[in-house]
Amino acid sequence: MNDPSGMHHMFWGGGWMFLWWILIIVVIVGAVSFFVRQQGNSIREKSALDLLKERYARGEISKQEFEEKKRDIL
Repeated sequence: MNDPSGMHHMFWGGGWMFLWWILIIVVIVGAVSFFVRQQGNSIREKSALDLLKERYARGEISKQEFEEKKRDIL
């Protein structure tokens, strides 16, 4: 077990460093994935009624159309 070249220690040191970098990459990918999903959820949280109200506020539909579509939704 006496390794005068130090290869045994170099292998284990390099192996741990490799695992450390893998862990860092996994954490970064996980964080980015989490934030992307959170941003996507905020867009999907709008209900059909919210979208209808936005269309009416922008003038895309008339009051009559708004009321008809609102009844259909509810």
